[in-house]
Amino acid sequence: MQDDERAGGVTDDASAKQHEGRSPGADDKKARDERVPDDRGKAKGNDEKSADDEDETASKEREKEREKEREKERERERAAGRFKERTRDPLADGDGEDATTDLAAAARTRLATKQLFDVQRDLISFADSRLQSAHIGDNINLMLGPRRLGPGLRSGPVPEENLLRLRQVHVEPQGYVRLRTALRARRLLVLGAAPGTGRTSTALSLLDEVTRRLLDGTDDEPVVGLRVIRVDPEGGPRQLAQMLDGEDEGTRCGTGYLLELSLTRPGSLPPDEMDLDELAAALARQEAFAVIVVAVGSAANPLLAGRYGMICPPAPTEELLATRLRERLEDRAAEAGEDEAPAAGLLARAEGLADREEIKDAVGLKDLRPAEAELLASLLAGHVRGDVSYEELLSGCRSLAARQAHEWFAGVDRVLTAPRADTEQPHGKARRSATATLFHPVAFRIALAVLGGASYSSVATAAHLLTWELSVQCDPDNTPARPLFCDDPEADQALSRAEVVDGKVEVDGHDVPAQLIWYRGSALPSAVLTELWDRHFPVRAPVVRWLRMLADDPRSQVWMRAAVAAGELCVRDFDHGYTELIRPLAEASTPLRKIFAATTMDQTAVHASHRKAVHKLVGDWSRNGTKALRWTAAMALGYGNAAATTGDTLDALARIAVRDDGEQLAVASFNVVRLLALPDAAEVLARVGEWTHHKREPYQDLGLVTTVRLAVTTVEEVLTDDPEFLSGGPGSLWGDRGDWPLPLALAAARPELVDPMADLLWTALNTARSRDVAVDALETLLRSAVRKDGSAWARPGLAALLPALVTEGHDQRRLDWLLRRMMADPERPFPDAAARDLWWLAVAPENDVSRRNEPRQDGPRREGPGQERPRRNTSRQDRARPDRPRGERTHEESHG
Repeated sequence: MQDDERAGGVTDDASAKQHEGRSPGADDKKARDERVPDDRGKAKGNDEKSADDEDETASKEREKEREKEREKERERERAAGRFKERTRDPLADGDGEDATTDLAAAARTRLATKQLFDVQRDLISFADSRLQSAHIGDNINLMLGPRRLGPGLRSGPVPEENLLRLRQVHVEPQGYVRLRTALRARRLLVLGAAPGTGRTSTALSLLDEVTRRLLDGTDDEPVVGLRVIRVDPEGGPRQLAQMLDGEDEGTRCGTGYLLELSLTRPGSLPPDEMDLDELAAALARQEAFAVIVVAVGSAANPLLAGRYGMICPPAPTEELLATRLRERLEDRAAEAGEDEAPAAGLLARAEGLADREEIKDAVGLKDLRPAEAELLASLLAGHVRGDVSYEELLSGCRSLAARQAHEWFAGVDRVLTAPRADTEQPHGKARRSATATLFHPVAFRIALAVLGGASYSSVATAAHLLTWELSVQCDPDNTPARPLFCDDPEADQALSRAEVVDGKVEVDGHDVPAQLIWYRGSALPSAVLTELWDRHFPVRAPVVRWLRMLADDPRSQVWMRAAVAAGELCVRDFDHGYTELIRPLAEASTPLRKIFAATTMDQTAVHASHRKAVHKLVGDWSRNGTKALRWTAAMALGYGNAAATTGDTLDALARIAVRDDGEQLAVASFNVVRLLALPDAAEVLARVGEWTHHKREPYQDLGLVTTVRLAVTTVEEVLTDDPEFLSGGPGSLWGDRGDWPLPLALAAARPELVDPMADLLWTALNTARSRDVAVDALETLLRSAVRKDGSAWARPGLAALLPALVTEGHDQRRLDWLLRRMMADPERPFPDAAARDLWWLAVAPENDVSRRNEPRQDGPRREGPGQERPRRNTSRQDRARPDRPRGERTHEESHG
């Protein structure tokens, strides 16, 4: 092996030496010549292989192109899906589309509620809580604080001169004769009425009449003596009966007794029927009379339902005021030595002044109670006499409602501070607090101030929730005890100066009969909230918790009213309201709470004193706020009051819409649509057009989504407080078009907006990603031409909008195809006659005389799409129409 290896190596070296110095070309040529036959065969095979490779390459290229087309189509489908997702209801709860907010009902509730809080009655301009008395002129001194009975008025004889004056000024309520007859027959009368309604005056008048007639036998001359006596109510009817039995028979003959029982103290019990029978027997033996005055309510119900109980109706307001005015002016005329003629003229002037709308609005009460009539009469008499200026007159009139609210809440829980004998319970059982019985009347008044105009059941339910919160706040160591069968609607109305009327409420978009409850006076809601927030700070915590619970109520008649009332409370103390109510709800996870916060902010912005603060806060939320705050800011901007100008509002909504890849584009576009109900609709449409043709796709999507949402929004879904929208009468801008699609209502009411809306809708219809949802939106508009029963609906709006929308051949072909699809719909087939009518509305408008008289048989038919339709020669050159967004295909390009 070693020798062979050495030999091989040498041979190679020798061969290499033989080739040294030779031309390589000869050897290479020889080698090529030797390989020629074999190379030709291989070349032929290579040619065939090359052709196959080219076919394969071309096939791969074609496959790549097809894959690219499929990917583009999938991307277009994804873009359309994303666009459709952005057109969803932004107010739907995260759990699904079913948990949406009824915007139409909320809008109507908001408009009704805002009437209760008139900004002209500025809560800061006048508050009785800051004014306890006023000296007007030289002779009128009005005490505006709460009336308090002094100790001297609780027991003892009533002076004869007081009874004489009572005969002169007392106005008999309805049913007074029946009350007097019952007192004479039974000797004892339990008289029930709300405090301040003149019940004590009526009781004294009854006792004066029956005792005077019994002792004197005539009504002409008064009898001097102790005929009417106030009795200390501490001992009750039983103690009075014992006192009468201790007297010699006939000693108290002809005497009248007045007892005013207070049953509001927790644990206090009304006298039973046996006690009343015993007192009636004692009165009969002494030939005396007694009237027991009680406040209506659950505690007094057993008394008023018995044989001695009767309700005392209030005195008529007009007669009461006229009597008080006559008394004031006649007294002043007598003091000045004037004759009766000037006094009569002054009386006529004062009565005319009282009938002025401005005076009635300042008073804000439908019915006047005796003390209120006396105060108003003093003001009117002072003004006609020249002692009271007109501004002082208006301020005094505004004090009436504030005075009533102050009386309702002053010292309500004072009785709870007194020690009770039953604090210790046997067997270690915890005492259940009776604070709920005490707090229910005031809770009902607060609930009525917040929810006035809602159904009685809603107000009563809210009042019970607030009663619990107040009771727990006042007595946290004990569980409040609320009897289940103690509610008395009549007592609630009487104690709160309320009235119940038959009306309707909305349930899932349908009106149903209901009993609605209101204050009998437009000034009372604001007065109650002002008194509550300004003078009773400890009550704020339970009220805030209660308002948060109302924010979760799904009924629009509840949460919307509560939101407006919360805005009025924030005006009183914005720092507290923002910290405790607005900010926590604005950052909540549920749409309803965020809408509540937005509505509260808007109601606060209605007041000029807080408008700039709201503008700055909402602007900060739109720029730097969290996701929840930006959502709430968008809803607040939709009202039109949360920014200085419409342009600023649109800028803020655009910032919210394009941020985070359009995550909140849906809510931003929804609130842009809400702005179209305001007078600046033309500016809004112009800005939407600018967005649609913006170089950035997020702005394009904002414009397109807003356009589609506009087409599917009805007028009644727009949460606006525009005065024209508010009137809702035949002379208003919207008239009876509440259920019309918003673009059709705008087209019918404001013709100058037709072309901008048609341009926007045309662009959406001819843009690939928005085409499908835009076609569905157009179908919604077309179906609103007539109602299901064939009656007229939004056809005038379509007559204005369709000709501007269908101006080219492909527009007509699209309309023809859509009408055919509607007619062939198996679930909701569109009538043939209605489809042909819409076709001619588009291609031959009613104001086009040259085409109006053509045969009407041409138009969409059910038999198929092959029939040619008449075409208009209208060109897009007749009116400049905006281009579609860049990179999008037309309808023809998409459908071939």
